Amino acid sequence: MAAEQSVGFEPADRLAEDRESVRRRFWRKLKRGATRLPFAEDLLAAYYCAFDKATPRHVQASLLGALAYFILPFDFIPDMMPVLGFTDDAAVLATAIRLVAGHITTEHREAARAVLKRGVEEG
Repeated sequence: MAAEQSVGFEPADRLAEDRESVRRRFWRKLKRGATRLPFAEDLLAAYYCAFDKATPRHVQASLLGALAYFILPFDFIPDMMPVLGFTDDAAVLATAIRLVAGHITTEHREAARAVLKRGVEEG
């Protein structure tokens, strides 16, 4: 069932099944400067929603797939490329968020804003 809700990219699908690995690697990548991305707030809100125990499993699976794609060291457009590097990550995340938008709460968004305001300390 989780594979039906994920991003459809096999390495991301496999990684999404390991929640703790996603958690660790997400914060590591975020600390390396991903907070400057234009979609950083959405990314963090999706993270908080994915790890919220109140979030339905199918929503968690969709968001974990998108987060896994974001943290993979390789993807369709390498993240090191200026300007274009994160466009595929943003597209995958935007698609996942659009599918589950009703589950990303004000609390998830506020937590995301708080992290961006104070700097990345979690993880």
